[in-house]
Amino acid sequence: MNDLGKLAAAAQDGDESALTLLLEDLQNIFRGFFIRRIGSRAEVDDLVQNSLVRVSTSLVDLRDPSRLKGFAMKAALFELQDYFRGRYSAKETLFDELAPSEGSTYQADAAATIDVERALAQLSPKARQIIELREYGYRYEEIADMVGTTEAAVKMQVKRAFDKLRQLISVLWWMIMWSFLSNSA
Repeated sequence: MNDLGKLAAAAQDGDESALTLLLEDLQNIFRGFFIRRIGSRAEVDDLVQNSLVRVSTSLVDLRDPSRLKGFAMKAALFELQDYFRGRYSAKETLFDELAPSEGSTYQADAAATIDVERALAQLSPKARQIIELREYGYRYEEIADMVGTTEAAVKMQVKRAFDKLRQLISVLWWMIMWSFLSNSA
């Protein structure tokens, strides 16, 4: 049995460190696979993460751990097919609007103090669950099945949650900036 197969067998037996090592090894393999096929686009990171999620959640279904690489590459192929079918879109970013302009004297460590967890706590439990599942790489259709609603409702919930998070983080950012400017004066 190869090294990946041994790690897969250990991960199936519940060894968390083996699972971590396995996913780290697969991450490099997936990254090369996707870059060769679509170039070094921003979507590569999403494709890699979604492939890792597919492998980790379906690892229990792998009957022969020595065939892990083929099993993993099939997961990557499914993600690539979804990408080419247009099921991927650019991820919405939270901080683009908040990024300092070039040449600004803004201190980067002030932004690091923005408490995203506090902002997330302001969401309803269902909205937070949907955002977390989306961040873990689940597609809208899968999230809808998990929470028992429609795909359109999930998309609307994500949009509303991001709008609320943007507003909350903006307020936190301005509070930090006000504090920073008050202390430097």
